[in-house]
Amino acid sequence: MDLGKIFSVSLIYATFRSATPIIYAALCAAITQQADILNIGTEGIMLTGAFAAVAVSYLTGSWLLGVVVAMIAGLIMAMIMAVGHIRYKAEICAIGMGINLFALAITKFLLNSALGKSGTFSEPGIIAIPRVSLPFLAKVPFLKEIFDNWCITEWFVIVLIILVWFVFYKTVWGLRLRAVGQFPMAAQTAGINVNSMKYRAIAISGLIGGLAGAHLSLGYSKMFTENMTNARGFMGVAAMYFGGAHPILTAAGCLVFGLTDSIGARLQAYGVPSQLVLLMPYVVTIATLAVSMASKMAREKKKKSALAKA
Repeated sequence: MDLGKIFSVSLIYATFRSATPIIYAALCAAITQQADILNIGTEGIMLTGAFAAVAVSYLTGSWLLGVVVAMIAGLIMAMIMAVGHIRYKAEICAIGMGINLFALAITKFLLNSALGKSGTFSEPGIIAIPRVSLPFLAKVPFLKEIFDNWCITEWFVIVLIILVWFVFYKTVWGLRLRAVGQFPMAAQTAGINVNSMKYRAIAISGLIGGLAGAHLSLGYSKMFTENMTNARGFMGVAAMYFGGAHPILTAAGCLVFGLTDSIGARLQAYGVPSQLVLLMPYVVTIATLAVSMASKMAREKKKKSALAKA
């Protein structure tokens, strides 16, 4: 086994490439989590966006229109979840799982009925999200291998991480959102419309989730496959917990998943069983959740102990 080939410079881009859809999903979950809403429906929102992006790109010949419609599709799915949870008081985990199952069924149905395909839809007419070549990197082979030929949504996710961080911690809206999540009664007393803030958080989350799906089907790949999200939405939720819904820490958690996935793909070339490789991201997900929950419980215990002493 040649470790030099496994841990080469190209592993850096492979890690980021694998992590990008998960980062989008994690940001989708982080926004609602700041309002104290666990967005279990991230997987379904993302899957709906992935199908909408491919279908519209193929039918119209426009990747941009595909991305826009994917975001709208994500918004619709998110608002269904919002109405069920906020207005009709449905349990968020139950309605989130319902969204996931509905997305799985509706995308399969539309794939068969609207596009006349079963399983996988991959046609030359699908217009992928463009990739950006940076000529000035040609003089620096190391940087060229890492940063050249990224698609637009791979660059945009970096901007989005910074933007979400800025909104959370540097704007009045972000302060109100966090107040709604942490101290809803105090926020209500201060004149903040708690339900309105939650609706807005879920709506923005849906737009980002739809964009996550569009990137997956038009940027990361150029096709749609039934259940192509393959638990990336759940990985995003796990990464969000790992990062405490902080955009930058959450993105760092996603890179761990991306690294695991990329190393696993390279290990297959050396005879490592594919079943073991496919298992690796899920093991990391469970381990991440376990560490996150353990640290959270330790913090709460420490806080209670401090209050008791006071």
